[in-house]
Amino acid sequence: MRFGFHVSIAGGFENVIQRARHLDCETVQIFTGSNKQWKRTPLDPDRAASFRKLRMKASLDPLIVHLFYLPNLATPEKEMLERSQKAFSEELERSSMLGAEFLVFHPGAFKNSSLDQGIRRVADSLNQAISSAKANNVRILIENTSGGGTRVGASFSQLARIIDGVEKKDYMGICLDTAHAFQAGYPLHTAKGLEDTLEEIDQLIGLDKLLLVHLNDSKTPLGSHNDRHWHIGEGEIGIEAFRRIINHPKLKHLPAIMETPSMPDADNRNMTTVKRLREED
Repeated sequence: MRFGFHVSIAGGFENVIQRARHLDCETVQIFTGSNKQWKRTPLDPDRAASFRKLRMKASLDPLIVHLFYLPNLATPEKEMLERSQKAFSEELERSSMLGAEFLVFHPGAFKNSSLDQGIRRVADSLNQAISSAKANNVRILIENTSGGGTRVGASFSQLARIIDGVEKKDYMGICLDTAHAFQAGYPLHTAKGLEDTLEEIDQLIGLDKLLLVHLNDSKTPLGSHNDRHWHIGEGEIGIEAFRRIINHPKLKHLPAIMETPSMPDADNRNMTTVKRLREED
């Protein structure tokens, strides 16, 4: 696995490289703007080109953009859906400008409609974004979720149904978030649970479409549907499970991004942990 973190873009994209190097990253994930605001400052083409060169020189591969948290592609609310679709299409183009290989997103919540309708809205939104994008060199990755309430994506069958509704499937893939899967009820803490989960992904979607891992331990127990990330090996999933995940023959070739809580020296500790586990293979 190639390890990295979600890194802040505060002060400009150029600072991402310095922060990633400081954390000994081999890959990196970013937002392209604030994760809590709809408004996006247009990207300067020259600065974007400079960032692309710096990133390649630093051997940070791949670059992942995470969609910010406000869009909801599953919502039945017309105004919100249209705003979300527009934002997603713009993020796809911004990702392309920055040279990102992947754009990862959470499917959203179907609210006062049905799961089937929510899944259809997500697929339709992806079709719209792919067909209207000025550049189609970014793979779109659907991230599994912890579930609960009306959130879409707690099962890999739901992710499969979204992809089934997308016309140009070559643009699609998935991101496996270990904490979310565990919180949704997938027993990744056991050897059998990991094997069963990978078999389910392979049967429903195909492991060739699993292109990214979000490597997070869970603060909450199996099946809690409570999305709280924790430090690698220090949560409910546990260190032995992460040793199996990191060195699994069907996963070890993938990039892995940690989204662990921000605490003093925690990132360095998490990076040391995962690299030690990798070296023990």
